Amino acid sequence: MTDTSLQRRLPQIIDELATRGWARLDDFLPLPLTRELAEECRKRAQTGALSPAGVGRGQALAVREGIRGDRIQWLEAGQDAACDRYLAAMDELRQALNRAFYLGLEDYESHFALYPPGAFYRKHVDRFRDDDRRTVSAVFYLNDDWRAEQGGVLRLYPRDGGELDVLPAAGTLVLFMSAELPHEVLPATRERLSLTGWFRRR
Repeated sequence: MTDTSLQRRLPQIIDELATRGWARLDDFLPLPLTRELAEECRKRAQTGALSPAGVGRGQALAVREGIRGDRIQWLEAGQDAACDRYLAAMDELRQALNRAFYLGLEDYESHFALYPPGAFYRKHVDRFRDDDRRTVSAVFYLNDDWRAEQGGVLRLYPRDGGELDVLPAAGTLVLFMSAELPHEVLPATRERLSLTGWFRRR
């Protein structure tokens, strides 16, 4: 986020989140970095580091492929240079959101998500019933040359009604309020990569 062009676009993000509860930003990070992140995701998948994602938390956590079919691995600082640059950008965004909305966001958690062809995630919201720390959801897409006929859209259900589909094209960042915006991931005909995360308060 040290790029001045990104700094200039921060007001757009703030305004869209404030007025409609979600925001979309294309070309959030430089394309070479986005491609490095995609390659890191694929490398982890090839080495077996990604695991089937679960539904729920704690003792209720379970893999339920009829609800969710992605494979994930959580990011930790110091694992990879490209991932560290991504986490640094998101931390600057966290600080900007705090300045604009006084949300008290303390940290950001994120994981790689790989959806094999045909995988999906049924309609849901991102906040757990017994844990309200997740405040703003963030999805950053890593897929070069994505075409509409390949499917795999993120389908949002805005509070003013209707549906909104976002293609998972490389460089696209989508932000939305975790407790307020139902959404789902539709099946795709090709592998679908993203970094999915949450800005969390205390």
